[in-house]
Amino acid sequence: MNKTIERTKLIFIGIFAVANVAILVWTLGWARPQERCEEAHKWWDGSSRVCAQPILTSDVTGRMITDAKARAEALKELGRPVLAPAPAPKP
Repeated sequence: MNKTIERTKLIFIGIFAVANVAILVWTLGWARPQERCEEAHKWWDGSSRVCAQPILTSDVTGRMITDAKARAEALKELGRPVLAPAPAPKP
C-alpha cells in the first residue's frame, strides 16, 4: 500500500485517540464533579472548581425565618430535613 495512505491513516488514528482521551479527562475531571456537587444540593463554583456547602442566613445571624412555608422551602433547597414544629409546652 502507498506510504502516504499509511501515514495519513496513522495520523487520523492518533487524532482520534487523543480526542477520546481528552473527552474522558474532561468528563471525569470537570463534568462529573459538578454533577455530584449539584446532586448533593451544594453550590458549584466553576471558576475555582469548588463545591461549597450553602448555609441559611438565619444560621449566621440567629434570626429565624418566621414563615413556616418559606423556612420549609429554604431547608428543602439546601437538602436539609424539614422538622415539624415542636408543640408548645403546657402550663
